[in-house]
Amino acid sequence: MVSFWNGNKSPARQQHELEVLQTLLAGSFPAESIQNDMTSYPDAEDESNVFLHGTDVLVTVAGNQKFAAREFYPVQLPLCQGILGCRLLIIRKEDTGLFESITFEQLQHKIAGIPDTWADADLFRHNTLPVLETGTIEDILFALKNGLCDYVSLGINEAEDILSRYPAITDSLCIDPTSLIYYPLPLVFYVSPARPELKILLEKRLKQCHESGVIHQLIQQHYGQYIRNTQLKSRHVIHLSNPFLPATLEGFECSCF
Repeated sequence: MVSFWNGNKSPARQQHELEVLQTLLAGSFPAESIQNDMTSYPDAEDESNVFLHGTDVLVTVAGNQKFAAREFYPVQLPLCQGILGCRLLIIRKEDTGLFESITFEQLQHKIAGIPDTWADADLFRHNTLPVLETGTIEDILFALKNGLCDYVSLGINEAEDILSRYPAITDSLCIDPTSLIYYPLPLVFYVSPARPELKILLEKRLKQCHESGVIHQLIQQHYGQYIRNTQLKSRHVIHLSNPFLPATLEGFECSCF
């Protein structure tokens, strides 16, 4: 049995990351023996304690500060080619002109809406960008609609899916068609300190699946259309730094550009 904590993330990510784990563990653990725990923890302290309550493995951004004081085994092989760090700007439709090819200096005078527990909030603050950090993704989209923040940044692998789930809120919102925020944000496995054999197995299988192209195939299967829709190469890109990136992943960049 493997307990996989798969909460506090978008449904698009939940589906992809579960399939990645099932693929990596196939032959050692049948799919039905992987417990897919999608419990949401709105409190960051509760999220950081999941390994104390029976979780064996989870997927998170490398260097997630919520786990900085916790013991775990990181598997420093990214799952998703860095596309979560390619952030589309969700804005009010009436503000489209204000965000056209927006500059970093202009963005410093806008407020980013970020849900509680998301790792992005600390990163935005480090880059001197104002943040409203509160509630769930639904709450923050509602705040954007009501003018309490100016934009919400979502990964290209989740933005369209998230907007489609809240039509009553997002009818007045849109994805800015011109700009993109980018920062290195690899997704990796964190494994419970009680399961060192699982960490070894995941490292071995993940390396094999990268080399065979299976990881790339899963990305294209789940996110390929989103990546194509984004037209990355035609967008104005604002680069942010990620001070929390582990030394083992220094220099990591998204491979989609």
